[in-house]
Amino acid sequence: MKLSEFLKDSNYKLSQFSEKQIQDFENQIILKEVKGNFVSYINCLVRKKEIKLTPEEAVRQLYLKVLNENYQYPFERMQLEYPVSFGREKKRADIVIFDKDNHNSIYMMIEMKKPKLKDGKEQLKSYCNATGAPIGIWTNGESISFYNRRDPNYFKDIPEIPNVFQSLTDILTERWSIDDLVKNDKLVNEKKSLKDLILEMEDEVLANAGVDVFEELFQLIFTKLYDELESTRNKNRFLEFRNYGETETELKNKIQHLFDKAKNKWEGVFGEKAKITLTPSHLAICVSSLEGIKLFNSNLDVVDEAFEYLINKSSKGDKGQYFTPRYVIDMCVKMLDPKEEETVIDTAAGSCGFPVHSIFHVWEKQLKKRGLPKSHLFTAEEKLPEQKDYVRDKVFAIDFDERAVRVARTLNLIAGDGQTNVLHLNTLDYDRWEDFTEEEAWKDVYYEGWKKFKKLRKTTDQNRDFQFDILMANPPFAGEIKETRILSKYDLGKNAAGKMQNKVGRDILFIERNLDFLKSGGRMAVVLPQGRFNNSSDKYIRDYIAEHCRILAVVGLHGNVFKPHTGTKTSVLFVQKWDDKLCPKKEDYPIFFATMQEPSKDNSGEKIFVKKKDYPQSLRGAELSEATKQSQTNEEPSVAEPVNTYNELPQDLEEFLLDSHDHLIVKHDLFNHDGVTKDGIAEAFLEFAKKEQLSFVGKN
Repeated sequence: MKLSEFLKDSNYKLSQFSEKQIQDFENQIILKEVKGNFVSYINCLVRKKEIKLTPEEAVRQLYLKVLNENYQYPFERMQLEYPVSFGREKKRADIVIFDKDNHNSIYMMIEMKKPKLKDGKEQLKSYCNATGAPIGIWTNGESISFYNRRDPNYFKDIPEIPNVFQSLTDILTERWSIDDLVKNDKLVNEKKSLKDLILEMEDEVLANAGVDVFEELFQLIFTKLYDELESTRNKNRFLEFRNYGETETELKNKIQHLFDKAKNKWEGVFGEKAKITLTPSHLAICVSSLEGIKLFNSNLDVVDEAFEYLINKSSKGDKGQYFTPRYVIDMCVKMLDPKEEETVIDTAAGSCGFPVHSIFHVWEKQLKKRGLPKSHLFTAEEKLPEQKDYVRDKVFAIDFDERAVRVARTLNLIAGDGQTNVLHLNTLDYDRWEDFTEEEAWKDVYYEGWKKFKKLRKTTDQNRDFQFDILMANPPFAGEIKETRILSKYDLGKNAAGKMQNKVGRDILFIERNLDFLKSGGRMAVVLPQGRFNNSSDKYIRDYIAEHCRILAVVGLHGNVFKPHTGTKTSVLFVQKWDDKLCPKKEDYPIFFATMQEPSKDNSGEKIFVKKKDYPQSLRGAELSEATKQSQTNEEPSVAEPVNTYNELPQDLEEFLLDSHDHLIVKHDLFNHDGVTKDGIAEAFLEFAKKEQLSFVGKN
């Protein structure tokens, strides 16, 4: 019997098979008489039984011979009519080849039921997506197509498939450098955010993966940061956090090895035994989602927005502490203007936004001093010696949330090239610090930072008073402290009549505690609920502040700034501790007041970005608004007219204004964004500060 005759009325052909393969096949055809007619049968090479011959079955059996003879795949790794589930419906794939390392995982999916390429490819893609198979093959005996499944939306044509002794990576030549990643960065080209990608991964795999989502994604982001850093500093190195065609098992082994190397470089974030616990198939999807984005960025928005979402989801929001938006942090840093010789601390660090942006601020000055241009700040490029020294010796942070501390340490370890002074401690309960600092496990992680931190104590035998130049913090303002043991250590644990209170807002104790960290003449920016500035019952708090420091400024933030986590109205208080030389005590002095007019976020908490035609044309209110506070009177601070505002302009244009790194700019009026937008509250304050001859202004 000639196969060509058998197939002549079908869409299947034989041209891709050798004459010998066709002849051997024809010699094995069995003719049986069934109800007076001769019917063709063949012994199936996989199922080991006689199968009625059809055009599709003929091509399938021939291709089984190709897979076995040309590519050396054993029949034992193959299955025919493999059931593929689509909800309650099951369809059957023509041929599958299982992964050699995981016999439950599909390595190749071969489809020939649909003899036309368009129909066959669509069916093949659906089968590959349903099973996670990285290689798909369609053939009708004449044409053949090979595909590498990169993610559910992208199947790449490949010229050949690997034989049994090869991996897909052996036959693919594509490799990505860091320059390729920059050029193709999804975050820039598609205007996606890392948070968007995380939400997609949650929907697709993580919600049902049975893992700690924070832990797994933190590990992957940590690993990818390491990979980007290594390829940035060695231009001949190709990125490894990428699927170049590996099987799911091969990919997991590669990513785990990369994670282990990252742990060794940046110690004290993950334990030695930490492992990626995602299944190979789930991990493959996550790598596919993350591989096309560049995490090292001009600022921390990319990484930090993702960590804010993850930490708030797991624990942070329950304690009333929310990450401070980067534009609020930048305003505070610009107004307090840290110098390279000054020490900085955040006592409620979260992901360490205040310290890291202080680092950026000082690094810019150090670059300028050398005549070097400002570059990406959160970057993998090698840092100057003085930049590393500043991070290692001058920048500190504390937080009581262990997950937030690990995120903060990661970002600081990268900035400090392997060293950081981020400590896991309860800022308010300083009498109990020794309970932690004497533990071997705590020392293993935090000892180097603790040793430097102790040198800044005012006296060597106590942990209350320190000598920091600058403190910036957004302490938790939900929840109350009720422990008498803690309250008794604070003046603000007593009410206006001097009587010990049963409970005190956590943020109130933070005011006093933060002042303990500052040396005389030291300065502070702290985010507080607006009520602390307005409520008559809180006058004793305002009196305490006025007694210990000069109130420099109060900036009222818009009610949307901390949405979607909370709609609490907040203000930022700026003070400088009294000092005979740096800040001589006065009874009467002007205070800078301003109110944020642009919301920066909509009512649901989504950021609002500047559009090209939203660009502010002018400032309103050229004169600074000043007020004088008599510390001995009952006068309450009040917020004056806004220092500046955007003009009302049409909001129907879709073209957004981008900064020098092609990033969207949040629409706010807190400061001038890299010279792209107009001057804001921070610049107005610095003019006020020069006029008042404040000690820290105009000195670099």
